[in-house]
Amino acid sequence: MTPPSTDTPFSLKKIAIPAFGPSVLYGVGNGAILPVIALSARELNASVAVAGLIVSLIGIGSLVSNIPAALITSRYGERRSMVGAAILSVLSLLLCIFATHTWMLALGVFLVGVAASVFLLARQTYLIDAVPSHMRARALSTLGGTNRIGVFVGPFAGAALIHFVGLQGGYWVAVAAMVGAGLIAHLAPDMASGARSATPQAKPRVQDIVRTHAKVFLTLGLGILLVSALRASRQVVIPLWADHLGLAATATSIIYGLVAAIDMSVFYPAGTVMDRYGRLWVALPSALLMGLALMATSVTSGVIPFLIVSLVLGFGNGISSGIVMTLGADASPAQGRTEFLGIWRVIADLGNSLGPVLLSAITAVASLAVGVASIGTLGFAAAAVFWRWLPRRPPRHRAD
Repeated sequence: MTPPSTDTPFSLKKIAIPAFGPSVLYGVGNGAILPVIALSARELNASVAVAGLIVSLIGIGSLVSNIPAALITSRYGERRSMVGAAILSVLSLLLCIFATHTWMLALGVFLVGVAASVFLLARQTYLIDAVPSHMRARALSTLGGTNRIGVFVGPFAGAALIHFVGLQGGYWVAVAAMVGAGLIAHLAPDMASGARSATPQAKPRVQDIVRTHAKVFLTLGLGILLVSALRASRQVVIPLWADHLGLAATATSIIYGLVAAIDMSVFYPAGTVMDRYGRLWVALPSALLMGLALMATSVTSGVIPFLIVSLVLGFGNGISSGIVMTLGADASPAQGRTEFLGIWRVIADLGNSLGPVLLSAITAVASLAVGVASIGTLGFAAAAVFWRWLPRRPPRHRAD
């Protein structure tokens, strides 16, 4: 497909349903099951430690599947890959629903993560093909934002059905959401099919992509790893510090909800800024705000200061919506894009995994305050990486 010209009028509304509908529904499904996986494991007589491990299998499944997901998407196309991922996700959720042993639940959760990797990568590549480059950041920020909206809505939808049918209700909500996402993907046009048939070329090997783009992975990729670690850690820091301050569960939930509201309200303006002025204008303040907020959290001793820094943390995370996908799309080559993005997702997922692990390790050795402050310094490191290697202007102003 020939990329649309920057002079051609384009509206995201034209592709809203095929591009963002699956994202919202996927987020709803994810949000519906996350609160109940550990409880399901406990019902199957798993220990607390094993239940926690089973929850982490979603991330592990996604991490180990990123490269295979890239190869699948490259071979079968974005639309067919999303449909296949939705089918696998539904089968995995049914395995969770009817699990009679812990290992069955664990396998189902792991396969949900595998399906997520394929779905997320295919969805990103689909949108890159569908949207002109001068609107890329807005589109990908919206993609990230709509997923967050779905994750926010999911637990409430799951809770409504859980009230009537028990824990399985959360999984049934996810099944319905995944079926809907698969149907939308099936009915959507394959944006890159024409390009593949018109100019068939040999697919580059993953190791060739790594070698050719090693500098990008070691520079901007490092920044993405650090930002991902920050973003993953913030979800652990807020409830842990609330507990440290002795806040009731209700107060903690309210603060978490307010943070989520700020998070979801700023993704489109942030994408607009990136498209008009350059990626640095969002990547840099996002990293600095999250770093500063985490460091400030480590010295708060009251509810109001904690609420304020938590809202700043949510704002910093909110404006970073889509930044990982946008920078990956900017840096990816036209030939071998899906393979490149698969590697890019491996880097981001490593950050997602390492952030909470690093926080736990420092907390175990020193204290929670030292751990939170130490994680905050990653924001300054990420900002330094972006300041050094991110272009100052939007991609459309640079010569290709």
